[in-house]
Amino acid sequence: MDQQMFCFQCEQTAGCAGCTGKKGVCGKSEKTARLQDELTGALIGLARATNGGTLYTDDTWKIFIEGLFTTVTNVNFHDDTIRELMGRVHEDKEKLAPMCSGCGAPCGKTGDYDLSRLWHADEDIRSLKSLILFGIRGMAAYAYHAMVLGYTDEELNRFFCKALFAVGEDWSMEELLPIVMEVGKYNLACMELLDQANTETFGAPVPTEVPLTVEKGPFIVISGHDLLDLKLLLEQTEGKGINVYTHGEMLPAHGYPELKKYPHLKGNFGTAWQNQKKEFAGIPAPVLFTTNCLMPPAGSYADRVFTTEVVSYPEIVHIGSDKDFTPVIEKALALGGYTEDQPFAGINGGRTVTTGFGHDAVLGLADRIVEAVKAGDIRHFFLVGGCDGARPGRNYYTEFVKQTPEDAVVLTLACGKYRFNDLDLGTIGGLPRLMDIGQCNDAFSAIKIATALADAFGCGVNELPLSMVLSWYEQKAVCILLTLLYLGITDIRLGPTLPAFISPNVLSYLVEHYHIAPVSTPEEDLKALLHEGE
Repeated sequence: MDQQMFCFQCEQTAGCAGCTGKKGVCGKSEKTARLQDELTGALIGLARATNGGTLYTDDTWKIFIEGLFTTVTNVNFHDDTIRELMGRVHEDKEKLAPMCSGCGAPCGKTGDYDLSRLWHADEDIRSLKSLILFGIRGMAAYAYHAMVLGYTDEELNRFFCKALFAVGEDWSMEELLPIVMEVGKYNLACMELLDQANTETFGAPVPTEVPLTVEKGPFIVISGHDLLDLKLLLEQTEGKGINVYTHGEMLPAHGYPELKKYPHLKGNFGTAWQNQKKEFAGIPAPVLFTTNCLMPPAGSYADRVFTTEVVSYPEIVHIGSDKDFTPVIEKALALGGYTEDQPFAGINGGRTVTTGFGHDAVLGLADRIVEAVKAGDIRHFFLVGGCDGARPGRNYYTEFVKQTPEDAVVLTLACGKYRFNDLDLGTIGGLPRLMDIGQCNDAFSAIKIATALADAFGCGVNELPLSMVLSWYEQKAVCILLTLLYLGITDIRLGPTLPAFISPNVLSYLVEHYHIAPVSTPEEDLKALLHEGE
C-alpha cells in the first residue's frame, strides 16, 4: 500500500486485493484516485467541524451527499470538478468554524483527514471503517436522487456526518461495529425516502413490456438512474422527431406512468453498463449519462457522449444545472439515427424485456401469490439480483436462473438482471415466473415485498420460502447488504467474489451471525437453498 493509489472499493479491484498502479480497473487514474481520497478526507474534516451535525449552513448537507456520491465507482473521472467540490467543502468548513484555519490545537477540526491512515490501519479496523465509508457512499447516491426531487430528511443528513466522523476517529472494533449496523438502518430509511420521491413524482410503476428494437430516425440513449433528467429530456425533445431509449440502469423508467405517457420514450438499447464500449461504438446517436456507471469513453464515440449531475469526464460536454439539453438534441439531429429499424436482442436472444414489478404491482397480486404457495404451485422464491460486472464467473447468475425449478418465482433487480432478463421463464397460474423489480434504487420494493409476504404467512422473512442470491460491484451494493443484515436476514449467497476489504475476522463474524456464504455452483447452491437431499 505504499503507492500513491490504493483503491479496493469495487468487486473488480485488481487481483481481488486492491488497485495500486497508475490506473484502476475502472479506468480511474492514480491522480484522480488520490484526489477522491483528498475529497473524502475533506468531508471527514467538515464532519468534525459540524460538531456531529449541530453546526451547518444551508449547503452543508448537499455538500456531504454530493461529495460522497462523486467518489462512487464509475461516476467522476474529472480532476477539475473534484477540486472544485473540495473547494466548496473547505468554504463551508470556514463558515462553520472560522477560527480553525489558523489554529494549531489538536482538536480534530484543524485539517483534512489523511485517508492513507485508513488504508494502513489494522486490517479489522480498516475492514469496519471501509464498510462504513463505502456504505454511506452508496447511501449518498440514493439520498442525492431523492434530493433532486425535493425530498430530504435531516436525521439522515446528520447520520452522514456521524458516520464520516467515526471513520476519522481512532475507535475500537466494539465502537465501530454499531456504526456499521447503523449504516444499514439509515440506508433503509434512505431507500424508503427515494421510493416515496419516485412514486409521488412519477407514479407507482406498473408491469411494462419494453421493446429492444431501435426505430429509424434520430434518437438519444440515456443511461444512469436519474428519472428527473429523463423527464426533462423527454420534455425538451417532445415534437422534435427524436426518440429516446433507456440504457442500463435507466430501464425501470418504462414502468412509471408519468414517464410512460411520452410516446417518444420508445424502448431500451443495449444491456449492462460494462458492455457500453462495445455497444456504443457504432450507434448514430448521442448518449447522455445521468449517473454511474460511466466507463472512460473510447475515441470512436467520445464525441457523442454527454454527462450531467455529478458525472464528469475530461473533454466530454457536461450539461450544467440549467439542464439545457440542446447540445444533445443537436447531436441527435445531426447524426440522424438509423435509416431502417434495427432489431436488437438481449444477451440470451430475447427481443423484449419486462420491468415495472414494484411493490405496489407485486403486492397487488399478493392474494394470488399466497394462494399459489398454499396450493403448492409456487414452491420457492429466489431474489437474484445486484450489480453486474465484467469479471469472469458472472455467468453463474444466468445458469442459476435457467436451472431454477418450474415451480419457483425469480424476483430480480439492479443491472445484474441483464444476464437473464430476456429469458422466457413462463408463468405459474398466470403469474410471471420472472419479475423485474427495478434497479438498485428500487431495492426498497424488494424488502417491502418480502416483509409483506412474511406478514401474510404469519412468519419472519427468514422463514419464508425465499432465498437471496446477490452479485455486487460497487458501493450501493454494500449499503443494501448492510440493510439486509440490519433487518436480520440470513443465509444470503454473495458473489462472484467476496469484498477485498472484508478481513478474515469480520468475515467470520458475518458468517457466524448471518450465515453469509459465497456462491459456489448453480447446482450446489440450488440444492442447498431448496433443502434437497436433507
